[in-house]
Amino acid sequence: MNHFSFYSPTKVIFGKGVADQIGTETKAWGGTKVLIHYGGGSVVRSGLLDRVKKSLDESGIAHVELGGAVPNPRLGLVYEGIDLCRKEGVDFILGIGGGSAIDSAKAIAIGVPFEGDVWDIYLNKVKETDALPHANIITLAATGTETSSSSVITNEEGWLKRGHNSPFNRPRFTLMDPELLYTLPPYQTACGIVDIMMHTMDRYFSHGGTNEVTDRIAEVILRTTIQYGKICMEDPENYEARSEVMWAGSLSHNHLTGLGLPGDWAPHQIEHELGGMFDVAHGAGLSAIWNSWASYVYDADPMRFARFGVNVWGLDMNWQDPSVTAREAIRCTVDFFHSIGMPVTTTELLGRETTEEEMQELAVKSTYFGARKLGNMKVLEEKDILEIYRNAR
Repeated sequence: MNHFSFYSPTKVIFGKGVADQIGTETKAWGGTKVLIHYGGGSVVRSGLLDRVKKSLDESGIAHVELGGAVPNPRLGLVYEGIDLCRKEGVDFILGIGGGSAIDSAKAIAIGVPFEGDVWDIYLNKVKETDALPHANIITLAATGTETSSSSVITNEEGWLKRGHNSPFNRPRFTLMDPELLYTLPPYQTACGIVDIMMHTMDRYFSHGGTNEVTDRIAEVILRTTIQYGKICMEDPENYEARSEVMWAGSLSHNHLTGLGLPGDWAPHQIEHELGGMFDVAHGAGLSAIWNSWASYVYDADPMRFARFGVNVWGLDMNWQDPSVTAREAIRCTVDFFHSIGMPVTTTELLGRETTEEEMQELAVKSTYFGARKLGNMKVLEEKDILEIYRNAR
């Protein structure tokens, strides 16, 4: 296997009612004044926000609030949060919600001590050297950002979506209560299931190394997410199913499923531009693009896709022609996405076909205007990416 360094320091507190421990945990990490950052009304309507404030009050921790985080979290709100934290003397950030609120909270945490424009960090022009400590309470099993080193922000100026990976993005702790997922709309649950699978698969489908332990962990996470994801869709208050999917989400994106492998990540990068331009849910964008990407690259390593079919979908290996098994594995994945209500083309995603001009813009943006190529299974240039967008319609 390839050399790797594994660092995943986030403390995980998992179980019913753990959100009420937020005051005690924040105090243990030295927080004295907290920014509570969240999205829309569900955190308020569910009573979770009041529980959080009560717990902080009981621990003697002051707090201010900033709501408004939306899917494909906006840079403008990050700027607002940075200004608020500086004005109020905040020394700890708490994100509550799904990946959008938590990614936005991470960007705020990095931006407060940074003297320049935090967007330059997301453009990889400069590197941060510090961040406020931050933690989270997740209300959606999807992105894995609750324990990951990544954050993704969308700049409204040009609708550019950029990710940033850094040890400073690692939360101090996360509070994970599966009961908080019970009221999720089915569409959000399904988007989360796809995202968990894609975080695993974007590491799994890659050349340049082997790690049997890593591969088997990834395959188990995929099988578990598929099995219990179906139950979550049918029985949203099934605690066991919600627990399994929630934990799979964290394990899928804390780097465990990619150790010793270079990863591919082209589907994520291709989807990021869809999310930036059309403001679609990340999981839905991934399911819409994956079939086109997989069909375009699988011939670079049909045995890898065939193994995926055998060990994840239970297919029989066609040893005479592994490409047959590979294509069947792709079909099984697409059928599963459809079965949970996810789009498998961009036309289904958007309700219309993308125009040639839009696809050309998406392809150019995916390469960062010619500055990079994508992928590992098959290295993709702008022309390849454009063809994937075309085939995804």
